[in-house]
Amino acid sequence: MNDDLQLLEAWREGDKIAGNALVRRHFSSVFRFFRSKLDDGVEDLTQQALLALLEARVNQRAHSNFRAYLFGIARRQLITHLRGRHRANKVFSPLDTSIHEFGGDSQASLTSLVAAHREQRLLIAALRSIPLDFQIVVELYYWEQLKVAEIAEVMDVAPGTVKSRLSRARDMLERRIEGLARQRGTAAPTDDELNQWVTSVRGVFTPPT
Repeated sequence: MNDDLQLLEAWREGDKIAGNALVRRHFSSVFRFFRSKLDDGVEDLTQQALLALLEARVNQRAHSNFRAYLFGIARRQLITHLRGRHRANKVFSPLDTSIHEFGGDSQASLTSLVAAHREQRLLIAALRSIPLDFQIVVELYYWEQLKVAEIAEVMDVAPGTVKSRLSRARDMLERRIEGLARQRGTAAPTDDELNQWVTSVRGVFTPPT
């Protein structure tokens, strides 16, 4: 039994072995989804997102990709978590508000994550400074290798909107990195270097096996 949906259906029917197999298969990617945005409570949120599969009432077979279905759950949980943690903010829009604006990152936390890699620190700081939904689109596309149509399912938007957000997110990242590089007296990356940076940072947020 290798299909994710088969494992989920078996888990819902009480098969704990199937549930454990499904959790092991997807734990790292869901952990990475939360860890790139939060510095604490990540493991709890990861477990909650995976356990939410048991309770979700949405027909997962209506989705073209199980991982898109799972990341959709994770995104909704993240937004709920952020809204609950920052009730003082009367208006929160993931299209307008970044993790940095929420105080969700710190220089100390970035340094502890990737102390040896200047370019990775720059990119993480830049990712956390663009609006949350743009950060999510970039990470799902480059780190999780989801297709545009699958990301559209996660975000509950049209594929054309995802393409537009990817383009805008890349422009925002380039501007943020250029600004941060100037502040730190370093050179901004070329397009090819930026692609390499985005790919390399994936491992920073992946839990050890």
